[in-house]
Formats: sequence, C-alpha cells, structure tokens
Amino acid sequence: MADFPEGAPCWVDAMFPDLEAGKRFYGELLGWTFEAGSPEYGNYTQAFSDGKNVAGVSPTMPGMEGTPPAWTVYLASPDVSATAEKITVNGGQVMMGPMEVGEFGKMLIAQDPGGVVFGVWEAGTHKGFQKIGEPGSFAWVEFMVRETGGVDSFYPAVYPLQTRQIGEGKEFDYLVLEAGGKPVAGRYKMDETIPAEVPSHALVYFAVDDCDDAVDKVRKLGGQVRTAARTTPFGRMAVVGDQQGAVFAVIDPSTTEGEPPM
Repeated sequence: MADFPEGAPCWVDAMFPDLEAGKRFYGELLGWTFEAGSPEYGNYTQAFSDGKNVAGVSPTMPGMEGTPPAWTVYLASPDVSATAEKITVNGGQVMMGPMEVGEFGKMLIAQDPGGVVFGVWEAGTHKGFQKIGEPGSFAWVEFMVRETGGVDSFYPAVYPLQTRQIGEGKEFDYLVLEAGGKPVAGRYKMDETIPAEVPSHALVYFAVDDCDDAVDKVRKLGGQVRTAARTTPFGRMAVVGDQQGAVFAVIDPSTTEGEPPM
C-alpha cells in the first residue's frame, strides 16, 4: 500500500502470555498465517492474510507479566520525536519511546487525555498494513472514552486531522476523525450501557466475511461475546474477546441496514 496519511491507523499489534495460543486463535478466526519471530526483537511475529501483512503478535515483554492482553493501534507519523512533543504539550503522556526498531522504523507508546493507549509509527522498511478493510484485516478503530473534552481537541492538535460530529452528540456522542477528508478513526463516548469498570481503550475492528459465523468461531475457540451481533449502516458487527482476554470487534462491511447518521 501507499504511505499512510499522517494520523491514520497504519498498524496493530498485541502481546499475549501464550503466543502460540494467540496464533492458533487468530489463525482459525481470521485465517492468518505467521512468520517466525526473531529473538532479537522479542519474538515479535507478523501475521499475514492472503500473503499480506496485517498485524503483529508477540509474547508478553519481560516486566509486563500480568498485563491484560490488548490490541494497540499505531497512528502514522513522519517524525515520531516531533509527535512525542505534541503529545506531551497537548495533555497526553508518552509511556514508552521514542525508540528505533532496527531498519523497520521508529515507535512510541502513548496515552491520550482520556486514558486511551495508542502507538505512533514512523515507517522505515516496515510501511504498515499491506491489506486493509478486507476480510482478515484491520477495518476501523474507535477510541472509547468516558470524558471527551481533552480528547476531542487532542488528536487534531497532535496530527493534521479534522473532526466531524455524528448524530446529535447527546444520547449518541460519536466523533469521526478524518485525514484529508477521509474517515480514519472514531471517538465514542461510552454511556451507562457500558459497565463503569470498562476503562478507556482503543477498540480495533477486523473485517470478516460473515459476522455471525465469526461470532460462532469465537465461542468455539474459547473466546467471549461481549456485544451481540447487530446490523448497522456500516456493517454487521459484534464485540468479542479472545481466549486470553484481548477485546476487539468483528465486522462484515457488506451487510448493512439503514442510512449512515449525518
């Protein structure tokens, strides 16, 4: 794929206490295949769909044992050090990095003012997703927060992103982040229907051929269904968790119902 616009999601990865179990789960669910991880990089392993790289998985890093598995989304940057400064100035927190990852690129891990953890990636030889929006690949990400004030001003201040409110902004408070006029991510204000103990997080969506079939596979593979499948103007989707606790969503973009909210 061509280089990603600044601020657009360009990669996702997750750490698992049991890497081999994680590979089996996503291999069965999304049809992923995996390359051999390099000990030099902590056995970080790339996942492929139809021969195209779509995600990374790795064992839990030393010192992070007990950290719940979670998918991290990386936003593209031409200069990760400059982005780190903007993150700090605008109320975010740099948690790790910036650091070089060999010839592959540079990265950091940060937290936005609402508590969402995300990554920043400056591409070297590793450009990011080679497939996106198709079955077996990343489709979308939502930054799920309780408080929106600092978050809504944060991303357009750190990146050249525009924002667009969806719906009436009260009962349903959803903001679309756009890069060059194209939607790249969403910010959703969690309401009382989401348990109070659920922390702010980035909800990564993976595209599938059939949402209901994917949900059935999740159950058979030992995962959990967090939100039952429903059909929306953007596709039929469900929120699920893998057998080690990492939460994500599956979506069939071809099955839609109703008109998108304006």
